[in-house]
Amino acid sequence: MTPMRTIIAVVGNPTSNKGRGTGTCEQVVTLLSQAGSRHGFDVVDLTGVDFDDSLANARSRAYDHLVVVGGDGMVSLGVNAVGVSGKPLGIVATGSGNDFARGLGLPINRVDVAVEGIVGAIVRESHLGVDMGVASSGAECRYYAGMLSCGLDASINDRANHSRLPNGSLRYFAAVLVELAHMKQYGYHVKATLADGSTDERDIISPLLTVANSRHIGGGIEVSPYSQFDDGLLDLVWLRHVPNLPECADAVAHAYSGGLLGCRVFGWKRVRSVDITRADSGAEPPTMMADGEYVGRLPVHVEARGRALRVLVPPAVLRSWKDGETTACERIARDRRDPITGDFLE
Repeated sequence: MTPMRTIIAVVGNPTSNKGRGTGTCEQVVTLLSQAGSRHGFDVVDLTGVDFDDSLANARSRAYDHLVVVGGDGMVSLGVNAVGVSGKPLGIVATGSGNDFARGLGLPINRVDVAVEGIVGAIVRESHLGVDMGVASSGAECRYYAGMLSCGLDASINDRANHSRLPNGSLRYFAAVLVELAHMKQYGYHVKATLADGSTDERDIISPLLTVANSRHIGGGIEVSPYSQFDDGLLDLVWLRHVPNLPECADAVAHAYSGGLLGCRVFGWKRVRSVDITRADSGAEPPTMMADGEYVGRLPVHVEARGRALRVLVPPAVLRSWKDGETTACERIARDRRDPITGDFLE
């Protein structure tokens, strides 16, 4: 009996990279097909007419590995397609933000290198177990790999999505400037289960609230520099108050260097799960977004699923990943934070 051949499914985004996504996806399919003839696997393109059609295809069709081509929105599609099924996910990062791929150390806008790494990972069965966040809002349940944005960060993301500027980082930075000029104090009631199992419940009246699984947002801004992909926890990050000009300057100066949470204007806690509802005071929060996709409005229940996502990574990336926990602990100690309560130690 002839053994079943491995099937690699590919999903691209025609709107990715300002309309150049279709050609990129075709390039990926061609490269994978050439590799498949050498290594004994078949390739099928499941790209639909739009995001929802592609997601439906990726959820319903049979395959062994899924490869997504594009930015963080396509990562979101892949995460919600494979869910906790155990099917490995490969990422060819060609979008405008690419924050999830950046956090993993995967190639950015280098298609040949990315495909070569994915093929190597498939052949060597090299994958990384990555945490996911699960956000349940009403009847909707969405997995996410990066961040759930609930405040100013969601407004910025929405504005950046509709920007006509050519570069992802530039679009995000321009959106930051506009939204900062119209900053609101949103009202949240937060009940969180912390890393040690204790409960923290409070009102947070803040312009910004994020439940992060990864470090980066907006093309490289490290909003959550302590986040680890494999610790089974999420990071709750918020602004304690509307920052004044010196605090804004301090935050901007540390935004890309991993020092943002050393700024005392930011609150931080590591959580296993969190329930967020509307507080009695403060402005009504905007529509939440996860990995650049719309989720819905409050209330929302969010929890971590430890190492539930298998991401195809080259062996070299897998080896370098061992240092992630050490780096996070060093940053927390450097910033004089208590790793359990999140409070500053002095």
